[in-house]
Parts: sequence; C-alpha cells; structure tokens
Amino acid sequence: MRSLCRTLLCAVLLCSLCLSLLAPPAALAEEDLHMEEAVLLNDDGSESPDPDGALPPTAREDFINRIIALGEKLYHKSGGKAQRAHYAGDIYVCKNFTVYLFRQNRDDFRMKEFPDTQLVIPNNLPARQCKPYAYGIFWEDVPAEKGNPFEVAAQFTYNSELSHEENMELACDFMRQAQRGDFFQMSADYDYGVGAHSAIMLGYDPDEDTIHWMDSNMRGKKVDGIRYGIVQFDEVKPVTWWAEAFCVKKRGATLYRLRSDIIYAEDTQHENK
Repeated sequence: MRSLCRTLLCAVLLCSLCLSLLAPPAALAEEDLHMEEAVLLNDDGSESPDPDGALPPTAREDFINRIIALGEKLYHKSGGKAQRAHYAGDIYVCKNFTVYLFRQNRDDFRMKEFPDTQLVIPNNLPARQCKPYAYGIFWEDVPAEKGNPFEVAAQFTYNSELSHEENMELACDFMRQAQRGDFFQMSADYDYGVGAHSAIMLGYDPDEDTIHWMDSNMRGKKVDGIRYGIVQFDEVKPVTWWAEAFCVKKRGATLYRLRSDIIYAEDTQHENK
C-alpha cells in the first residue's frame, strides 16, 4: 500500500513538473522587459551616441543651418517684393546677399586647423584675371590660413574642343554634385540675364533631377534706373535648366563647399585656457 502511495505521489510530482515547464512564464515586471540599447565605443573607450537616434548637428552643419535660416528669414521679410540691389552696399545684390549671410554667422565658427583665424569669404576674381573665361566663374584664391573655409567641390568651364552636347553632359554632371550649403558661382547667358550670379544650394533631388536653391537678384527689375532684385528661397529648377544657363562658350560655374573641419569658436577658447 505504501509502495502504491509513493508511486502515485511521484507521478503527481512528475506531472506538476511537466505542467510547469509547458506553462507560459509569469509576467515580468515592466523594468525586466526593458532592452538595453546598444552602446558603441569610440577608439578611446568613450561611449558614442546611438547611431539610430537623432544626433545633434555638427558645427559645420549648424553653420550651414544658420546661413540658410537667415536666408529664409530675409525671404519672408521681403514679402515677395523686390529689394534694392543697385549700389555696392546693398545686401540684395546677388554676391552681396551670399556674403551677408556668411558674415552674419561666421563669428561663432572657426577651422580646426586655423582656430585663431576669423573666417572670410573670397571676392570674385577680377575680370582681367578670369581670361580667357568670362567674369563670374571664379573666386579669388584666398588660402585657408588667411581664413578661407571653402574648397572647390566641383567646377565646369566650357571646353571648345568638345561638342555642345558633350559640354552639356559635363555641365549636368557638375550640377548633380551640388550639396546643401554649397556656395554657387556662375557666369551665365540665360532667360533671366547675362553675366555673373551667386547662389546658395539647398540640395540636389536625384529622383526629380532638380536643384533647390536660394538667392537674390536673379530675377529683378529697374525703377527709374535703379535695380531691384527678388529674394528667392527653395526655388526649384531642373539640372538641365542650370546647365543650359552656363554651358556657353567662355562661361561656366563653380561649387564652393565648406571644409570638413569647421568647429565652434568657443571650443578653441576652451582649448587655449
């Protein structure tokens, strides 16, 4: 009898054990369900931000963001009305506009290689030094140690030894290299006018093959002999429209891009302490 009871007891215990293994686990506390996010380590052992999270902009990106934000602000301030763009000091002259946006934001930034040097933006190269090309394609060659934070990202000049079709292909390829924050300089002959023009690129859309940009005085008018220019923001035109503008003998264009080592000026002050 005792043997039978022990057998039955063992059977009950065995069944209970099997049921416990088959049953779903008890609900875990909320904190137990939390998954620790992956932490990446830098070479020095410090933690890197989550690559899938929203990262703060770099100093270079912040500089570009501020330039574009000010351009947008002036665009809205103009209310679509043409602004005076006639005299040397008028900020709505095309090159003056891009220079103004740059200078209004430069003081908070430096180049890491030259941390004690204020940033500058070069003037257009004088006409006599542009020959055999027309004025408006090139900036003066100011070295980085003198404060120039721009590099030539891409350039197109019309090659008379090639066919017009071949030049157009090169001009289109050139425009497709435009990136957000690039300063653009061209000598053009197109529907809005003939001569030099400056703009700031907002980006290239590969799906539409279009360029987004902002500028001043590409379009304008004269009133009593005084020039007035329209401020534009996030304008969009096909790559071919741009290429046709400067794909003309003796003309061309350049994309100037901020160097990768842009840092905050305050960071250099901390390092010097």
